[in-house]
Amino acid sequence: MKNIALVGFMGTGKSTIAALLAKKLQLGYVDLDGKIEEKEGMRIVDIFSQKGEPYFRKVEKDIVAEISLNEGKIIACGGGVVLDEENVKNLKKSGFMICLEAAPEVILKRTKNYKYRPLLNVADPKLKIDELLKKRKPYYAKADYTVDTSGLNTREVAALILSWLEGKT
Repeated sequence: MKNIALVGFMGTGKSTIAALLAKKLQLGYVDLDGKIEEKEGMRIVDIFSQKGEPYFRKVEKDIVAEISLNEGKIIACGGGVVLDEENVKNLKKSGFMICLEAAPEVILKRTKNYKYRPLLNVADPKLKIDELLKKRKPYYAKADYTVDTSGLNTREVAALILSWLEGKT
């Protein structure tokens, strides 16, 4: 089976849904941020603060290229992976790119207690969420399929994705 890459903003459920889909479809699960942390030997927040976002994006790009060489994986991508056109090309070349989205208020509620979110460690996280969503909207629109997770539980989101995939395989 082709890869299924879940993209979207932080707090939309990518990691949780990817793990659930991997279990249901009996495919391998890859957490892109986890792979980056493993390779670098430090947390994402520390990579951002010590080496900067451009360095992080380079490592991310290298790992996306590597993962995209194989199929049969459910990939939970970081929220900004779509900002690089080559990442989008690689993810779509090896499978489907599915975007999970949620209302800004829902994202804020889901992420408010996470101090390891480097892009939201600001004075007004809601304003930052709105700003980043607006900036990233055209990039997320490149997905093959989009699911709004705002009012859904994980089983419902997975069921929508599985239903969509049935028509593609």
